[in-house]
Amino acid sequence: MIRIKQEKPETILKVKRLLKDAELPEYALNTDIGIDIRANETIVIPVSEQKTIKTGLAIEIPEGHVGLIRDRAGIITKMGVHTAAGTFDPAYRGEVSIVLVNCGEEDVEVEKGMRIAQMIILPVAKAKIQEVKQLSSTERGERGFSSTGFKEVIKDLDKIKK
Repeated sequence: MIRIKQEKPETILKVKRLLKDAELPEYALNTDIGIDIRANETIVIPVSEQKTIKTGLAIEIPEGHVGLIRDRAGIITKMGVHTAAGTFDPAYRGEVSIVLVNCGEEDVEVEKGMRIAQMIILPVAKAKIQEVKQLSSTERGERGFSSTGFKEVIKDLDKIKK
């Protein structure tokens, strides 16, 4: 049997500059998964506040995909700034704006051109919603946050203390 390797179709992210000086998103390295997004304005984010940063770009997420905004490690560790809210659907055509929250202890200045977030483009499955009277049972069941191992770590730490 002869097997023919089929190439996956290339995923295209269409980007429109809304302002001439807006910088296109880019992968810093060929192996990166997140596309770096840059600020198109300079803005100060006071401690414990959030600001919406404009990028000067509009995007077209491919059908069957989603664009997810994620933190950049450097901006978290060096500035204490996190991204908030960031899901871009295929139908959205407005400006990409990034919500940043200052979780640090000092005001933070975001400078124009600074890489402030990254976008990951992922294929998604559209689920059919089905109401049921009962869900299947699992080993975890209804145990909530931190129920798959955290309690065991605490027990081990308590043993060490004794």
